[in-house]
Amino acid sequence: MSADKHLEEEKSLNFLEEIVEQDLAEGKYKSIMTRFPPEPNGYLHIGHASSICLNFGLSEKYGGGTNLRFDDTNPITEDTEYVDSIKADIKWLGFDWANELYASDYFETLYEYAVKLIKKGLAYVDDSSSEEIAAQKGTPTQPGHRNQFAERSVEENLELFADMKAGKYKDGEKVLRARIDMASPNMQMRDPLLYRIKHAHHHRTGDAWCIYPMYDFAHGQSDSIEHITHSICTMEFVPHREVYNWLIEKLEIFPSRQYEFARRNLSHTVTSKRKLLQLVNEKYVSGWDDPRMPTIAGYRRRGYTPESIRDFCDRIGVGKRDNMVDLGLLEFCAREHLNKIALRRMVVFDPVKVVITNYEQEGEMLTAENNPENAEDGNRSISFGRELYIEREDFMENPPKKYFRLAPGQKVRLKHAYIIQCDEVVKDEAGNITQLNCTYFPDSKSGADTSGIHVKGTLHWVNANDHIAIQINEYDRLFTVEDPANESSEFQSYINPQSLRIVEGALAEPSLAEATTDNRFQFLRKGYFVLDKDSKKPPFIFNRTVTLKDSWAKAGK
Repeated sequence: MSADKHLEEEKSLNFLEEIVEQDLAEGKYKSIMTRFPPEPNGYLHIGHASSICLNFGLSEKYGGGTNLRFDDTNPITEDTEYVDSIKADIKWLGFDWANELYASDYFETLYEYAVKLIKKGLAYVDDSSSEEIAAQKGTPTQPGHRNQFAERSVEENLELFADMKAGKYKDGEKVLRARIDMASPNMQMRDPLLYRIKHAHHHRTGDAWCIYPMYDFAHGQSDSIEHITHSICTMEFVPHREVYNWLIEKLEIFPSRQYEFARRNLSHTVTSKRKLLQLVNEKYVSGWDDPRMPTIAGYRRRGYTPESIRDFCDRIGVGKRDNMVDLGLLEFCAREHLNKIALRRMVVFDPVKVVITNYEQEGEMLTAENNPENAEDGNRSISFGRELYIEREDFMENPPKKYFRLAPGQKVRLKHAYIIQCDEVVKDEAGNITQLNCTYFPDSKSGADTSGIHVKGTLHWVNANDHIAIQINEYDRLFTVEDPANESSEFQSYINPQSLRIVEGALAEPSLAEATTDNRFQFLRKGYFVLDKDSKKPPFIFNRTVTLKDSWAKAGK
């Protein structure tokens, strides 16, 4: 490798890769181990995709593995539906985990760790209410103070903690706290909670437990049990790192290390699980996988590819400062990949009939390429006949200058077919255009044109006697403002009323009847589309993934 090439690769490393390379070079680890630890209380969203790509990407690049560990320590909000959806999303993104684990796997070990802290005089049972505990912690500029419960003996704390486990107390009646430093400038270090009582059925352990570890107690210890070398969190967990390290040190267990990176917030989107659940429960969307939702399941249903989402995560990179990423970048990544793989098809959304008056054949089969970007996709046959449909917007009776679509006396090319000229406009009694009578030029056939006629407009079409009717869901951004969560009004007030436009009665090439949800299509001149997962019978429903161009930037929105 040349020195220049080596220097270029060094410059391209993000700060986490630099840390890993230094750790490996110094012999701290033979291989690395990362983890992705979602709480199963909702579907994964685009922010989780960044974390997935980061954690799995590091272990793939440097050797090792990534554990999928469900942080299932809050039985009230968790469900196996979410567990299943999370696993499906990770697989769809193209990753596989080394081990499937649950924080609940460690409940007995974590309990023993808590007992160890009590025996060392480093934890105590507190009867204070949550409000009292908050008041006792002081303020960022004022130290906190301990209450009388902190003076309990080791023996009394052991007995009370065992009684908590045995279910002798009500929810909120007692908690277990670490004894650290009530004067610490880091508020998280002021005797943080380790356990709370919750009499709730757990999706895996049933009713075996009624005390559950807090995040600060479950996270670092679970990392240590699994020998996680690089525990990667988002920046809001920076204050928790001191607690993380303190607990590992006092418990004398494997020294996992926590590192933080900044969130990349996505414009015109909310990713708070609470807000997403609100959208679902209040019926603003049809469910967690509604194609307008920023969930991985929503993007999959909308037609995004795993490659495009991984590309997006790679482009936004890893940093230490939060910033807002324009949704247009994600849409760009989708277009970039879909342009390479999408099969081209002709679909007319708002049809008007064209009759080719001098076409005297019964019909013929024409050849059309499936994807000009990939010759391996081959060609398909499409039927052509005397009666066709084109888009109503592709005809104008009194066109302005430089109008290159169909108009009286004007010529256009029909895609993959012939050049036609409009000779007559037929209207009903109300003055609505019902039919365009045209003539065609037999020697202008695409691929064998000897007519010498030059036209600037090319229109897509479907055969009036050989097509299927489909429904089209034209999805757009769910919110009209860049940062709906930070606006003065409730975020729901910024929902885009045009986020879904349903087009019924669109006409398509018959081959779309054979479409599957694995196929991606470009409807010529319209955008990229995918068959909806719930579309089982005619008329088939197709969801718009993205438009062919960034219409929001063009409109200055």
